[in-house]
Amino acid sequence: MASVKTLSVALVSSLLLAGTGASASTLVIGGGLAKDCADAAIDGRSDEASVTTCTAAIETEILSFRDRARTYVNRGVLRLRQHDFDAAVRDFDAATDIDPNLGEAFVNRGAAYVGARRFGEGLSQIDRGLALGVKDPQKAFYNRGMANEQLGDLAAAYRDYARASELDPDWAAPKAELARFTVRRP
Repeated sequence: MASVKTLSVALVSSLLLAGTGASASTLVIGGGLAKDCADAAIDGRSDEASVTTCTAAIETEILSFRDRARTYVNRGVLRLRQHDFDAAVRDFDAATDIDPNLGEAFVNRGAAYVGARRFGEGLSQIDRGLALGVKDPQKAFYNRGMANEQLGDLAAAYRDYARASELDPDWAAPKAELARFTVRRP
């Protein structure tokens, strides 16, 4: 039986809102289709053959409930990269139906909502995922910053980008967002 572990959340960059890429990473320890599905997510793939592999893992492999939930997350990440936000949300819903404490499913669903320009719903899901705990919270803070910015809460957006940058000082994306802000002290 493969063991599936979620390592990080999907990243919806500002480019995604403009119509291009997203990324995420997951890991499966063991073999089988679930591992191949996770490898596709880790490798940044979004091809239909990889989605089919994930579907086959879900439909044919004997997986623990946690591994099944994580395989839904992996397939959702691939669909998120394809900009198929509705299908991605359905996968993240399936994951949380199985494991309601899987923070990555919530932050990824939030990323899908942000990509679909449903910013308020995205914030709610990201906050819930962060409360449950995630492997790479900097990506969740970055996505939350994007949602807050689109909702007009620039102070919250700035704080989120700053938190993302603080958590991963080598990551250029939040630094680029922060560079667009001018901070004025009262």
